[in-house]
Amino acid sequence: MTACAHPDEPQGPPRLHGDLAMWIMIAAEMLSFGVLFVVFAVARMRAPEVFAAGQRTLDLGAGALNTAVLLTGSWCAVRGVAAFRAARHRAGAHWTWGAVACGLGFMVVKAQEYAHKAAQGIDVEDSDFFRFYYLLTGFHALHVLAATLVLAAIALRSRRRRWGPDDTHAPETAAALWHMVDLLWILLFPLVYVLR
Repeated sequence: MTACAHPDEPQGPPRLHGDLAMWIMIAAEMLSFGVLFVVFAVARMRAPEVFAAGQRTLDLGAGALNTAVLLTGSWCAVRGVAAFRAARHRAGAHWTWGAVACGLGFMVVKAQEYAHKAAQGIDVEDSDFFRFYYLLTGFHALHVLAATLVLAAIALRSRRRRWGPDDTHAPETAAALWHMVDLLWILLFPLVYVLR
């Protein structure tokens, strides 16, 4: 990982924004998902008809909506960090709450998608495709939930904690976690929902 530069910061030695332990966790999670994506692709090559039939039952609109929601959440998280850096505490909290709302919106859309599949009688036992579908999207949803909770903690702490230009470590760390779940979905959505 390379250090991120911010135009408003004094020039000094480059640094990695956020917590190093979080970046190590992010790298490990990306590696885990990468392995799952490769296994999914290999399984799809072995049973293309089964995977194509499963994909046809997915709601592309819901997947696209969740893509937009996560990208909007990333934008809110970035705006929140920028506001905290500028010592605009209230704006930072509002933008961070916006990212939290996006996380909750993602979970609602995903829960509706799962409920629709359950109403159709589709579960993990139906095919290899649905085993992967529930594994990948469920594992990702847990990460979205975790990132949403971390951002909510930042927004709540902003009432007492006055982050400023020299102290945005915690908001940056939370934003990095959110960007990971966003990036994972940008890879997961086309792989599972779109590519045939």
